[in-house]
Amino acid sequence: MPSLTGAAVISAIFAAPDIRAAATRLRQRLSALLTKTALTIAGSDASGGAGIQADLKTMLACGVYGMSAITALTAQNTTGVAGVSPSTPDFLSAQLDSIFGDIFPDAVKTGMVFSAPLIAVIAGRLRQRQAKNIVVDPVMVATSGARLLSADAITALKEQLFPLATLITPNLKETEALTGLSITNKADMETAARKLQAAYGCNVLCKGGHRPTDADDLLYTADGPLWLPGRRVDNPNTHGTGCTLSAAIAAHLAKGYSLPQAVQAAKDYLTGALTAGLNLGHGAGPLHHGWNLTSLV
Repeated sequence: MPSLTGAAVISAIFAAPDIRAAATRLRQRLSALLTKTALTIAGSDASGGAGIQADLKTMLACGVYGMSAITALTAQNTTGVAGVSPSTPDFLSAQLDSIFGDIFPDAVKTGMVFSAPLIAVIAGRLRQRQAKNIVVDPVMVATSGARLLSADAITALKEQLFPLATLITPNLKETEALTGLSITNKADMETAARKLQAAYGCNVLCKGGHRPTDADDLLYTADGPLWLPGRRVDNPNTHGTGCTLSAAIAAHLAKGYSLPQAVQAAKDYLTGALTAGLNLGHGAGPLHHGWNLTSLV
């Protein structure tokens, strides 16, 4: 699959028989798409591959209007995290009040929530505002290995955010950390996901992207397990995959998809972003979040 970029969108417009009509068609389709809204509550990634930058690109590519509340600034790139500067609880609260008081989101996702005081603010505001379609990505460690969640925040995450969630999206390492179980096969994934669902009452997407042979994910709900097969893409550039998947799920929930439909659509989008083969930076590079945009022209 060729790499599709903003330049390709422009090229497609200028290659059309009627350039003005093609540009108008693109504008109309984008306007028609952006009738639903989604909010990301997460950290900023200076390099644009993860965090709110990845989330906002993903939300746009998936056809919803994205908004953000920043929990922390990070100095990071594809090789690692050089520094983190968290928001204050008061300022995070002000951001959330500004968003919910004006453009109420149809879905919310959380990413790097950083600390127990910030988690308390997020959980309080989500309850107060009766937020819906909440996707919690329990970000603990970056792709580069840097720790992004302080130790005292894990308990707050489980006790305050998980019970509010429509879905939590831990990868295998995060699932092990949250359950204390060792996961070596699909049966272990089912056992761990069942434990999380029973403990917190939320649906669980146990992501299998770190499995060596496939990219099968397990969606565990009150109805039991649902396996969603995935094709493993041979691409070392995986910076921001978790952020991208959870943002895409939130976007599709905002559009009214059922949970299984939203997860499958998000998996398909992520597979396309990996397959597009963007290659930037000197470490684990970012995904191609705009790979599907020329289909709008």
